[in-house]
Amino acid sequence: MEISTKHLPAEERRALTIEAVIELAASQNPSKITTSAIAKQMNLTQGALFRHFATKEALWQAVMEWVQDRLLARIDQAAHNIKSPLTAMEAMFMSHIEFVIEHPGVPRMLFGELQRAELTPAKRVAHMLVQRYTERICTCIEQGKAIKEISLDVDTRSAAILFLGTVQGLVMQSLLTGDIQHIRTEAPGVFIIYRRGIRGEK
Repeated sequence: MEISTKHLPAEERRALTIEAVIELAASQNPSKITTSAIAKQMNLTQGALFRHFATKEALWQAVMEWVQDRLLARIDQAAHNIKSPLTAMEAMFMSHIEFVIEHPGVPRMLFGELQRAELTPAKRVAHMLVQRYTERICTCIEQGKAIKEISLDVDTRSAAILFLGTVQGLVMQSLLTGDIQHIRTEAPGVFIIYRRGIRGEK
């Protein structure tokens, strides 16, 4: 789908460029996305594209920042005003799943950046996203322990890593099968198993 960018302010054009990259990443390998393809998607020349992003690396960094800001805001909103830490974690889990369904290019971008050998600006942002997300889950787990909703025997950081790994596993399966919508069906049952584990249920 071509995007019209005529007569738009610079910030809106930057936002549309980021969205165009994420849309392209939903159907192709992010590492193979060229600035020519992005410009074509937006009905721009490459010269016009580089007026908003000095380099492709700067664009990739902006995309990762977009992902970090939107995803963390989404899970924060999902957990807002939920008093039960476990229920908040479930809401965060499911909101993350919905975010991926809405933006299937995002996990492709994240996996692609995290696999790169060099530490690029975009990879730094991806690392920061994982760190900030993990901290949020650790906080929930500690709160759950404090009210005996989560077993005191649970290693907090390991459980937080498993939370993220569980989401990533579901997403990876969806990428392998080519059916992103399927994770909406699988996610509730998977979280039940995770919840039993950290509650210490037998």
